[in-house]
Parts: sequence; structure tokens; C-alpha cells
Amino acid sequence: MKDGTSPNTDLGELAISAHAAYGGKIQVMPKCPMGSYGDLGIWYTPGVAAVSRTIAADPGRVFDLTNKGNTVAVLSDGSRVLGLGDIGPEAALPVMEGKALLFKYFGGIDAVPVCVDAEAPDDMVALAKALVPSFGGINLEDVATPKCFRVLDKLRADVALPVWHDDQQGTAVVVLAGLLNALEIVNKRLDSVRIVLVGIGAANMAVYRILRSEGVAAEQVVACDSRGLLNRARTDIDAVQTPEKHAVAQETNRQQISGGIAEALHGADVCLAFSQSGPNTIPVAAVASMASDSIVFACANPVPEIWPNDAKAAGARIVATGRNDFDNQVNNSLAFPGVFRGALDVRAGAITDGMAHAAAHALAELGRQAGLNERQILPRTDDPHVAATLAAAVGVTAKLEGIARVSADHDALFASAMKRIMEARQATACLMRNGFIPSRDPFDTATGRDR
Repeated sequence: MKDGTSPNTDLGELAISAHAAYGGKIQVMPKCPMGSYGDLGIWYTPGVAAVSRTIAADPGRVFDLTNKGNTVAVLSDGSRVLGLGDIGPEAALPVMEGKALLFKYFGGIDAVPVCVDAEAPDDMVALAKALVPSFGGINLEDVATPKCFRVLDKLRADVALPVWHDDQQGTAVVVLAGLLNALEIVNKRLDSVRIVLVGIGAANMAVYRILRSEGVAAEQVVACDSRGLLNRARTDIDAVQTPEKHAVAQETNRQQISGGIAEALHGADVCLAFSQSGPNTIPVAAVASMASDSIVFACANPVPEIWPNDAKAAGARIVATGRNDFDNQVNNSLAFPGVFRGALDVRAGAITDGMAHAAAHALAELGRQAGLNERQILPRTDDPHVAATLAAAVGVTAKLEGIARVSADHDALFASAMKRIMEARQATACLMRNGFIPSRDPFDTATGRDR
């Protein structure tokens, strides 16, 4: 896949056989000792009654006496899954299990996939609210636009828990971090570059918002959807049904140009694409027409809007995708484990825009510390320092903003996060080492296990 010509067609078959062999990829395991029959009296009846009475008298003790404070609901209706579209909640479950796996392995967080049949935004909001007693946070995932905007806004307003839509906020955090570092490499300033957003769904809408709050002027931005460039002459963008897109159409595209991706990219410094899976969504000639030292983030999954080698050959200096088999992965998996780790560790009542900015800048700084170059603008997802560093930055910001229920300094938050992350990794390694998670031979597609 590194040649940028085609994805590995065998990977899908391997994934199916591996998932079948393991019956999915997550499970629930005890975190307390079960050394004798008498332990049942402590963990269950009769001893647990005293624990329940304590929480009934003082609900805040639920965080001390249960796992609520380290548990996140990964909530999806399956209406916009990866590059697959509206495939429904059952088909979304493997993706949400994968999300839960990353939460645990990268963030030390217990996450539960909750795939629901809820067509109306209000129904999904009601279901999310009903989950609040059992969870310390809610991660919305793979919800179609504009429904995702309505659900997130309502929950952020009504629920005193960390609520996050990873396709929006997580993507925006990582894009901002990657863009800041890419601009440093090419020696350009964020407040002076011309930026094109290819696709204006959940991901790029959040990218637009975080860029604006970072100091980018609306006049610097041009946006495209499947029908062409957004401008004030577009009569097909309804201010009532899609107010977010309507606002972008009114604010951006200073010259009010029309056309499509080719017209948008002409002379642009930056292309941030979260649109139709490629590889021909972004024409090679359009990249060739961009300014010198251009930056292209082609982040559609599973296939980027343009193959990285084609974009580089056309003149782009820095190219990123959402995949880990190419250079410069820009993927929200770099953000959500650490953001939630930090929010949970201080028992924050929300995940604010300020916390998202803190995470982005912490992530960018990690990339700079590792040594920036055209093939590496961000650290790797599997570096445990990533989530721990973001957790500390997010927790400190929550404290400064007055929404943290637990006070801890930066070093304590980092150490606590690192401890949880390493415990999760070591527990997984222990289960594998002792055969409770059988090892898998990647070439044995029949069983997914060693021969």
C-alpha cells in the first residue's frame, strides 16, 4: 500500500476471518480479586448492599465505589460509518468495538459499544440521557449530518458529563495539530495561508470552527461540497435545515468564486479533505495548481481522495492521510483516548472548546519534540506518551475553566494517565503471553491463530 496505488485487497478477508476467530475484539474482565468463595460476599451480596446504600445517600460516591468514572459509552446509530455510509447499528458494532479497543489500549478507559436504533435526533438524545447514570462520558460516533450537530449540541447543553463527537471534535484537534506543524515545516503562517475544505460534513465543519477560533479569518477559507463551491449565491443550502453549512457559505469564499475542487485549489496553500473516498476525488491537476510548498490532507477512509504519491508528484510538499500505512497519519485516534482520559481523571462536567485547543497544542508540541520532517508531522498513535500528555493538558485546562470536580496538577495527571495506560497494555500482554488471548498468525486467514 505504500506505493500509493491500491489498498491491500486481502486485508478485508483477513479482518473477517480474524473477527470470526475471536468472536469480536473486546470483553469484560474482573478488576477485583476473586481468590475465594468468601469474596462473593464482598463484591456481591450481602456486602454490596452497603455500597448501594452509601451511593443512595451520597450520589457523588458512585465515582469512588464503582467503575463509572472510567467508563465511556461509544454511542452510534450507524448512519455514517467510516466510508460505508448508512449501514445501520448492527453493522456499526464492529467499528464501535474497535473504538472501545482503542479507548482501553491507548487510554486505559473502559468503553462500551452502544449501537442504537434511533432515527430522530431527539430519540438519540433521550437514549443518551438515559445512559448517564452508568457512564462517566459519552463518545458519539458515526452519526450522519446534520443529525450529529443536533445531538451533540443538545447533549452538551443538557448533560453534566464529558460529551464528545469524535468525528467532529477529535478530527478537528488532530487536524489543527498536524496543520500547525506542517506550516512550521514549510515556513508559512496560519493567519496568512489560503485554506480549502474539501467536504463540509461533520469533520470539516468542526475543522472550520477550530481554525476560526485559532485565529483563521473566514476570508482565508474556501469550502466545497458535492455540488461545488460554497458561496452566497448557492440557493440549495437551507438556512433552517442546515444552518451550519449556510453560515459557512455566507462567511467564506471572499471572492465568491464558483466551480468545484479544481477552481477552489487553484493557488491555495492548504487542502483539508474529508469527503468522498477516492482516489480520484481530488484531481492531480488541481493539486498541481496549488501554491508552492502546498499541504494536502486527504483523509477519506478507507481510500484517500488522492493517493499520496500522486499528490507529491503533483507538487504537494506535505501529504497526510487518515491511514497508518502512509506517512503522516492524521486520525482522531491520536486525540480521543487522551482527551477522555484527562476529562475523566478530573471528573470534568464537559469537554469544552478550550480543552480541545489544549489537546491540539499538546499534540503539536509532541510532534515537534519528536523532530518534524515532511514525512512526520505528528507522533504515532501507539506512543503511550501521546494520550498521557493530552490527558494532562486537558485536565489542567478543565481546572482552569472551573469545570473540574477533582483538582490535580499537570505532573500528577500525566503520571496517573500513564499508569492506567501501561496497566491496560501490560494486562493485554499478560493475557496473550498466557494464551488466554491466542496469538494470531497474520497469514493464517482460516483461523486467525498460530499454525
